[in-house]
Amino acid sequence: MSNCITTYTGKHFDPTQPEKERICIDDIAHALSLLCRGNGHVKTFFSVGQHCILCAKEAMARGLPRRLALAALLHDASECYMSDVPRPFKKSLPEYQRQEEKLLCIIYEKYLGTGLSAKEEQQLKNIDNDLLWYDLKFLLNEEPPQPKPSVCVPIDYTVRPFQEVEDEYRMLFKQLRADIHNSNLLDHD
Repeated sequence: MSNCITTYTGKHFDPTQPEKERICIDDIAHALSLLCRGNGHVKTFFSVGQHCILCAKEAMARGLPRRLALAALLHDASECYMSDVPRPFKKSLPEYQRQEEKLLCIIYEKYLGTGLSAKEEQQLKNIDNDLLWYDLKFLLNEEPPQPKPSVCVPIDYTVRPFQEVEDEYRMLFKQLRADIHNSNLLDHD
């Protein structure tokens, strides 16, 4: 039995020995559109892809750099290769956490050029945690212990066709990459 998974685009990918050239945005967009938040324990289907799109839009609405918006779009991309483990259980899996961090760093390097700074990591974590509050409240009927965070974008838990989410993810990825490229060109003028 091989150590590789076969991705949507037909690549053979070893999540424990990730190769940058085998990482593919089409695989990421497709898989995340089909993966459900909350390990499926939610009132209604809401994909990881929808969550990542929302995080990217929230980063932009907060006036953060496009680089950080792209990082927000990609912050769960490792799940397309490794699956997700619920936060409470993940805390007890240091090897999983190490492998996930390694893979996510490679994804960031491929699409952002470098990993995230400590400040960028914190900004991204703040967005992710703020949106998690709403997931807990509206997808799980939980009463989060923290006060309700203020967010800049409307949160819509409407079930959407996975193809629509996949297409939006891919389109937003291309838009953000173009914005970053154009910004870098302007910086050099």
